[in-house]
Amino acid sequence: MVYNHQSGKVVQEYLSLAGTTRNCAGGPTPWNSWISCEENTDRASGIIEQDHGYNFEVPINAKGLVNPVPLKAMGRFNHEAVCVDPKTGIVYETEDRPDGLIYRYLPNQKGQLAKGGTLQALAIREQKSMDTRNWKDFGLPLFPLNQPVEVEWIELANIEAPDDDLRLRGFQAGAARFARGEGAWFGNNECYFACTSGGRNAKGQVFRYQPSPYEGQADEKNAPGRLELFLEPNNTDLVKNCDNLTVSPWGDVVLCEDDPHPFVVGVTPKGEFYKLAENAGQPAEFAGGVFSPSGETFFVNLQDVGYTFAIKGPWRKA
Repeated sequence: MVYNHQSGKVVQEYLSLAGTTRNCAGGPTPWNSWISCEENTDRASGIIEQDHGYNFEVPINAKGLVNPVPLKAMGRFNHEAVCVDPKTGIVYETEDRPDGLIYRYLPNQKGQLAKGGTLQALAIREQKSMDTRNWKDFGLPLFPLNQPVEVEWIELANIEAPDDDLRLRGFQAGAARFARGEGAWFGNNECYFACTSGGRNAKGQVFRYQPSPYEGQADEKNAPGRLELFLEPNNTDLVKNCDNLTVSPWGDVVLCEDDPHPFVVGVTPKGEFYKLAENAGQPAEFAGGVFSPSGETFFVNLQDVGYTFAIKGPWRKA
Protein backbone atom coordinates (compact mmCIF):
# COMPACT_ATOMS: atom_id res chain seq x y z
CA MET A 1 0.00 0.00 0.00
CA VAL A 2 1.24 3.49 -0.89
CA TYR A 3 0.12 5.99 1.75
CA ASN A 4 -0.09 9.78 1.44
CA HIS A 5 0.94 11.44 4.72
CA GLN A 6 -0.78 14.74 3.90
CA SER A 7 -4.18 13.33 2.94
CA GLY A 8 -4.05 10.35 5.29
CA LYS A 9 -5.26 8.08 2.49
CA VAL A 10 -4.00 5.05 0.60
CA VAL A 11 -3.36 6.20 -2.97
CA GLN A 12 -2.29 2.90 -4.48
CA GLU A 13 -2.22 -0.80 -3.60
CA TYR A 14 -1.22 -3.96 -5.45
CA LEU A 15 -0.02 -7.52 -4.93
CA SER A 16 3.77 -7.83 -4.67
CA LEU A 17 4.43 -11.57 -4.21
CA ALA A 18 2.55 -14.79 -4.91
CA GLY A 19 3.38 -18.49 -5.09
CA THR A 20 4.76 -18.48 -1.54
CA THR A 21 3.04 -19.60 1.65
CA ARG A 22 2.59 -18.39 5.25
CA ASN A 23 4.81 -15.36 4.76
CA CYS A 24 5.78 -13.89 8.10
CA ALA A 25 7.61 -10.82 9.42
CA GLY A 26 10.49 -10.56 6.95
CA GLY A 27 12.45 -7.31 6.97
CA PRO A 28 13.83 -4.39 4.92
CA THR A 29 17.28 -4.15 3.35
CA PRO A 30 19.53 -1.07 2.99
CA TRP A 31 19.39 -1.48 -0.79
CA ASN A 32 15.65 -0.77 -0.97
CA SER A 33 14.01 -4.15 -1.00
CA TRP A 34 11.98 -6.29 1.38
CA ILE A 35 12.82 -9.88 2.29
CA SER A 36 9.67 -11.95 2.72
CA CYS A 37 10.09 -15.07 4.88
CA GLU A 38 8.13 -18.32 4.70
CA GLU A 39 7.12 -19.67 8.11
CA ASN A 40 6.49 -23.07 6.59
CA THR A 41 8.52 -26.12 5.58
CA ASP A 42 6.04 -28.04 3.42
CA ARG A 43 7.57 -30.26 0.75
CA ALA A 44 6.39 -30.60 -2.83
CA SER A 45 3.53 -33.10 -3.13
CA GLY A 46 0.54 -33.78 -5.33
CA ILE A 47 -1.00 -30.46 -4.27
CA ILE A 48 2.08 -28.34 -3.46
CA GLU A 49 4.21 -27.69 -6.54
CA GLN A 50 7.41 -26.49 -4.84
CA ASP A 51 9.27 -27.03 -1.59
CA HIS A 52 8.70 -24.17 0.88
CA GLY A 53 10.73 -22.73 3.74
CA TYR A 54 12.68 -20.00 1.94
CA ASN A 55 13.18 -16.24 1.78
CA PHE A 56 12.19 -14.09 -1.21
CA GLU A 57 13.24 -10.56 -2.19
CA VAL A 58 10.83 -7.84 -3.37
CA PRO A 59 12.30 -4.55 -4.70
CA ILE A 60 10.64 -1.45 -3.26
CA ASN A 61 10.23 0.06 -6.74
CA ALA A 62 8.23 -2.95 -8.01
CA LYS A 63 4.71 -1.94 -9.08
CA GLY A 64 3.23 -5.41 -9.14
CA LEU A 65 4.00 -9.10 -8.72
CA VAL A 66 7.68 -10.05 -8.80
CA ASN A 67 9.06 -13.43 -9.80
CA PRO A 68 9.18 -15.54 -6.60
CA VAL A 69 12.81 -16.73 -6.65
CA PRO A 70 13.73 -18.60 -3.45
CA LEU A 71 16.98 -17.46 -1.83
CA LYS A 72 18.06 -21.02 -1.11
CA ALA A 73 21.53 -20.15 0.19
CA MET A 74 19.83 -18.40 3.15
CA GLY A 75 18.60 -21.78 4.40
CA ARG A 76 15.39 -23.74 4.42
CA PHE A 77 13.64 -23.62 7.79
CA ASN A 78 10.64 -22.11 9.59
CA HIS A 79 11.59 -18.48 8.90
CA GLU A 80 10.17 -15.48 10.74
CA ALA A 81 12.20 -12.29 10.30
CA VAL A 82 15.45 -10.88 8.99
CA CYS A 83 17.47 -7.74 9.64
CA VAL A 84 20.49 -6.42 7.78
CA ASP A 85 23.59 -4.62 9.02
CA PRO A 86 23.93 -1.70 6.57
CA LYS A 87 27.71 -1.57 7.11
CA THR A 88 28.43 -5.16 6.15
CA GLY A 89 25.33 -6.37 4.30
CA ILE A 90 25.21 -9.40 6.62
CA VAL A 91 21.68 -10.71 7.16
CA TYR A 92 20.49 -12.04 10.54
CA GLU A 93 17.58 -14.50 10.52
CA THR A 94 15.20 -15.77 13.19
CA GLU A 95 13.42 -19.14 13.32
CA ASP A 96 9.95 -19.48 14.81
CA ARG A 97 10.30 -22.81 16.58
CA PRO A 98 10.37 -23.63 20.30
CA ASP A 99 13.89 -24.99 19.72
CA GLY A 100 15.03 -22.61 16.98
CA LEU A 101 18.40 -21.05 16.18
CA ILE A 102 19.59 -17.58 15.25
CA TYR A 103 21.31 -17.52 11.86
CA ARG A 104 23.45 -15.13 9.89
CA TYR A 105 23.95 -15.11 6.13
CA LEU A 106 27.25 -13.86 4.72
CA PRO A 107 26.50 -12.96 1.10
CA ASN A 108 29.24 -13.48 -1.46
CA GLN A 109 28.47 -9.98 -2.71
CA LYS A 110 26.97 -7.25 -0.51
CA GLY A 111 23.43 -6.43 -1.58
CA GLN A 112 23.22 -9.40 -3.96
CA LEU A 113 21.64 -12.12 -1.84
CA ALA A 114 20.72 -14.31 -4.81
CA LYS A 115 24.40 -14.68 -5.76
CA GLY A 116 25.03 -17.08 -2.90
CA GLY A 117 26.76 -16.97 0.42
CA THR A 118 27.45 -18.80 3.66
CA LEU A 119 24.88 -19.68 6.35
CA GLN A 120 25.97 -19.87 9.99
CA ALA A 121 24.33 -20.33 13.42
CA LEU A 122 25.01 -18.33 16.59
CA ALA A 123 26.80 -20.12 19.44
CA ILE A 124 27.85 -18.84 22.87
CA ARG A 125 31.62 -18.83 23.13
CA GLU A 126 32.93 -21.64 25.37
CA GLN A 127 29.35 -22.77 26.14
CA LYS A 128 28.50 -25.43 23.60
CA SER A 129 24.79 -25.93 22.85
CA MET A 130 23.62 -23.26 25.32
CA ASP A 131 19.90 -23.15 26.06
CA THR A 132 18.85 -19.47 26.32
CA ARG A 133 15.16 -20.14 26.89
CA ASN A 134 15.32 -20.01 30.73
CA TRP A 135 12.28 -22.28 31.03
CA LYS A 136 11.80 -23.02 34.73
CA ASP A 137 10.76 -26.65 34.25
CA PHE A 138 14.06 -27.62 32.60
CA GLY A 139 16.34 -26.98 35.58
CA LEU A 140 19.13 -25.65 33.37
CA PRO A 141 21.47 -22.76 34.22
CA LEU A 142 19.80 -19.42 33.50
CA PHE A 143 21.03 -17.25 30.68
CA PRO A 144 21.99 -14.03 32.50
CA LEU A 145 20.00 -10.81 32.14
CA ASN A 146 21.83 -7.66 30.97
CA GLN A 147 25.21 -9.39 30.93
CA PRO A 148 26.65 -9.47 27.40
CA VAL A 149 28.45 -12.68 26.46
CA GLU A 150 30.81 -13.33 23.56
CA VAL A 151 29.60 -15.42 20.64
CA GLU A 152 30.96 -17.37 17.73
CA TRP A 153 29.32 -18.55 14.53
CA ILE A 154 29.09 -22.16 13.33
CA GLU A 155 29.00 -22.87 9.61
CA LEU A 156 26.12 -25.11 8.58
CA ALA A 157 25.99 -27.83 5.94
CA ASN A 158 23.09 -29.28 3.94
CA ILE A 159 21.22 -26.01 4.46
CA GLU A 160 18.20 -26.97 2.32
CA ALA A 161 17.45 -29.54 5.03
CA PRO A 162 14.93 -31.84 3.32
CA ASP A 163 14.16 -33.37 6.74
CA ASP A 164 13.63 -29.93 8.37
CA ASP A 165 16.43 -30.69 10.81
CA LEU A 166 18.75 -27.71 10.31
CA ARG A 167 18.15 -26.41 13.83
CA LEU A 168 18.72 -29.85 15.36
CA ARG A 169 22.01 -30.40 13.56
CA GLY A 170 23.10 -26.86 14.41
CA PHE A 171 22.37 -27.38 18.11
CA GLN A 172 24.30 -30.65 18.12
CA ALA A 173 27.23 -28.79 16.56
CA GLY A 174 27.18 -26.26 19.43
CA ALA A 175 24.72 -23.54 18.37
CA ALA A 176 22.57 -21.86 21.02
CA ARG A 177 18.86 -22.69 21.28
CA PHE A 178 16.12 -20.02 21.43
CA ALA A 179 12.38 -20.05 22.22
CA ARG A 180 10.52 -19.03 19.07
CA GLY A 181 12.72 -16.36 17.51
CA GLU A 182 10.36 -13.88 15.86
CA GLY A 183 10.68 -10.16 15.12
CA ALA A 184 14.14 -8.75 14.33
CA TRP A 185 15.37 -5.22 13.60
CA PHE A 186 18.73 -3.55 13.11
CA GLY A 187 19.13 -0.11 14.70
CA ASN A 188 21.84 1.94 16.39
CA ASN A 189 24.56 -0.48 15.23
CA GLU A 190 22.96 -3.47 16.95
CA CYS A 191 20.35 -6.12 16.23
CA TYR A 192 17.32 -6.76 18.44
CA PHE A 193 15.24 -9.93 18.19
CA ALA A 194 12.29 -11.26 20.16
CA CYS A 195 11.77 -14.78 21.48
CA THR A 196 8.03 -15.00 21.99
CA SER A 197 7.89 -17.92 24.43
CA GLY A 198 11.21 -17.48 26.22
CA GLY A 199 11.64 -16.72 29.92
CA ARG A 200 10.77 -18.33 33.24
CA ASN A 201 7.06 -17.83 32.58
CA ALA A 202 7.36 -18.47 28.81
CA LYS A 203 6.03 -14.94 28.21
CA GLY A 204 8.87 -13.56 26.13
CA GLN A 205 12.43 -12.33 25.89
CA VAL A 206 14.21 -9.69 23.81
CA PHE A 207 17.87 -10.16 22.91
CA ARG A 208 20.37 -7.58 21.68
CA TYR A 209 23.30 -8.53 19.47
CA GLN A 210 26.27 -6.20 18.98
CA PRO A 211 28.32 -7.26 15.95
CA SER A 212 32.09 -7.51 16.05
CA PRO A 213 34.01 -4.65 14.41
CA TYR A 214 35.30 -7.48 12.18
CA GLU A 215 31.92 -9.19 11.75
CA GLY A 216 32.13 -12.04 9.26
CA GLN A 217 35.92 -11.73 8.91
CA ALA A 218 38.74 -13.86 10.23
CA ASP A 219 39.72 -11.25 12.84
CA GLU A 220 36.33 -11.40 14.58
CA LYS A 221 37.66 -14.20 16.78
CA ASN A 222 39.88 -11.58 18.44
CA ALA A 223 36.97 -9.16 19.04
CA PRO A 224 33.81 -11.28 18.86
CA GLY A 225 30.25 -10.08 18.70
CA ARG A 226 28.30 -9.97 21.96
CA LEU A 227 24.83 -11.22 22.83
CA GLU A 228 22.77 -9.77 25.67
CA LEU A 229 19.42 -10.82 27.11
CA PHE A 230 18.04 -7.27 27.04
CA LEU A 231 14.56 -8.02 28.46
CA GLU A 232 12.94 -10.85 30.35
CA PRO A 233 10.42 -9.20 32.67
CA ASN A 234 8.38 -12.30 33.53
CA ASN A 235 5.64 -9.77 34.31
CA THR A 236 2.65 -9.74 31.99
CA ASP A 237 1.64 -6.28 33.22
CA LEU A 238 4.74 -4.99 31.42
CA VAL A 239 4.82 -7.12 28.28
CA LYS A 240 3.67 -10.56 27.20
CA ASN A 241 4.63 -12.72 24.22
CA CYS A 242 6.46 -10.03 22.27
CA ASP A 243 6.50 -10.93 18.59
CA ASN A 244 7.28 -8.46 15.79
CA LEU A 245 9.44 -5.51 16.75
CA THR A 246 11.05 -2.41 15.32
CA VAL A 247 13.43 0.32 16.49
CA SER A 248 11.88 3.78 16.65
CA PRO A 249 13.53 6.92 15.21
CA TRP A 250 14.29 8.03 18.80
CA GLY A 251 15.97 4.73 19.70
CA ASP A 252 13.29 2.84 21.64
CA VAL A 253 12.37 -0.75 20.80
CA VAL A 254 8.67 -1.06 19.91
CA LEU A 255 7.11 -4.50 20.46
CA CYS A 256 3.93 -6.06 19.07
CA GLU A 257 2.31 -8.56 21.43
CA ASP A 258 0.96 -11.93 20.30
CA ASP A 259 -1.75 -12.36 22.93
CA PRO A 260 -5.57 -12.53 23.19
CA HIS A 261 -5.46 -8.96 24.60
CA PRO A 262 -2.40 -7.48 22.88
CA PHE A 263 -0.67 -4.12 23.24
CA VAL A 264 2.04 -2.31 21.33
CA VAL A 265 4.73 -1.73 23.96
CA GLY A 266 7.67 0.66 23.85
CA VAL A 267 10.92 0.03 25.69
CA THR A 268 13.59 2.66 26.27
CA PRO A 269 17.32 1.82 26.01
CA LYS A 270 17.31 1.72 29.84
CA GLY A 271 14.60 -0.97 29.84
CA GLU A 272 11.67 1.24 30.87
CA PHE A 273 8.27 0.11 29.50
CA TYR A 274 5.29 2.10 28.22
CA LYS A 275 2.09 1.19 26.35
CA LEU A 276 1.69 2.71 22.90
CA ALA A 277 -1.52 1.05 21.65
CA GLU A 278 -4.14 -1.47 22.80
CA ASN A 279 -6.35 -3.87 20.88
CA ALA A 280 -9.47 -3.51 22.97
CA GLY A 281 -11.75 -5.95 21.21
CA GLN A 282 -10.67 -7.52 17.91
CA PRO A 283 -9.60 -11.21 18.06
CA ALA A 284 -6.18 -10.57 16.55
CA GLU A 285 -2.55 -9.94 17.44
CA PHE A 286 -0.57 -6.84 16.52
CA ALA A 287 1.98 -7.46 13.77
CA GLY A 288 4.36 -5.74 11.39
CA GLY A 289 4.98 -2.52 13.30
CA VAL A 290 7.22 -0.15 11.33
CA PHE A 291 7.87 3.58 11.11
CA SER A 292 7.75 5.46 7.82
CA PRO A 293 11.13 6.62 6.44
CA SER A 294 10.33 10.13 7.65
CA GLY A 295 9.56 8.82 11.14
CA GLU A 296 6.23 10.66 11.00
CA THR A 297 3.90 7.65 10.93
CA PHE A 298 3.88 4.30 12.72
CA PHE A 299 2.19 1.57 10.70
CA VAL A 300 0.91 -1.56 12.45
CA ASN A 301 -1.41 -4.40 11.47
CA LEU A 302 -4.00 -6.54 13.20
CA GLN A 303 -3.46 -10.07 11.96
CA ASP A 304 -6.41 -12.27 10.92
CA VAL A 305 -8.93 -9.40 10.77
CA GLY A 306 -6.67 -7.73 8.19
CA TYR A 307 -6.54 -4.14 9.44
CA THR A 308 -3.60 -1.78 8.90
CA PHE A 309 -3.34 1.37 11.00
CA ALA A 310 -1.33 4.53 10.30
CA ILE A 311 -0.62 6.28 13.62
CA LYS A 312 0.82 9.77 13.80
CA GLY A 313 2.68 11.25 16.80
CA PRO A 314 3.71 13.56 18.28
CA TRP A 315 6.62 11.22 18.97
CA ARG A 316 9.51 11.48 21.35
CA LYS A 317 12.58 13.19 19.87
CA ALA A 318 15.81 11.27 19.39
